[in-house]
Amino acid sequence: TLRVDGLEASGTDALVRLAFPDGREIRRILTKEEPSFVVPERESAGRVFTDYVRLGFEHLLTGPDHLLFVLGLMLLMPTRRKIVAGVTAFTVGHSLTLALAVLGWLGLPPDLVEFAIAATLVALGREALRGDREQSFLVRHPWLAPAVFGLIHGLGFAGALAALGLPGHAIPLALFAFNVGIEIAQLAVVLAGWWAVRALVRSSTSLPRLVAELPATVIGSLGVAWCLERGLGLLGL
Repeated sequence: TLRVDGLEASGTDALVRLAFPDGREIRRILTKEEPSFVVPERESAGRVFTDYVRLGFEHLLTGPDHLLFVLGLMLLMPTRRKIVAGVTAFTVGHSLTLALAVLGWLGLPPDLVEFAIAATLVALGREALRGDREQSFLVRHPWLAPAVFGLIHGLGFAGALAALGLPGHAIPLALFAFNVGIEIAQLAVVLAGWWAVRALVRSSTSLPRLVAELPATVIGSLGVAWCLERGLGLLGL
């Protein structure tokens, strides 16, 4: 039995990785509700799947840049059909680069990826603040632009997954499960925010301009702030 003391009061989880001389690896997420576990002879596929679904779900909901991008897409797209197209294209894009990066076929410096992710928020905020929103490139091409931005965000997901580590005997399963967790969280965000975003868009003509433009301004401003912060990091400052 392996136990991590202090999880109950720490406010965080622990990812335990056991590596055996024969090459086997076992990973387990320990929480305040389950701070210990009995080491099995081999980690089951079901356990790998549930653990990595949870990691993917938590990563999206605790990653403000990814979360803001999904909310910004909803704010920008004027119809349900375009929102579905934009979110689906974003999913396809980040799923592709997540798989390529985790399998070692694609890679960029993490600091550059984080800067590029912040830049996507700047672009999204700018487009959402356009007076002629219908002429926005993102709105006119709800598949192409979100897919390209998704490629960038997928590299960020891959960096997070690489930091967590992958079980050597079940890399494809863990990769798939992590992506499933991201998609479940993304769907939850869309469902939770749909009515609020639609109400804001419908009432935007009757609201003071400052109030109507506040969500897009916040998204764009945070993108600018993160670009500056991450840009300075790229320069070693």
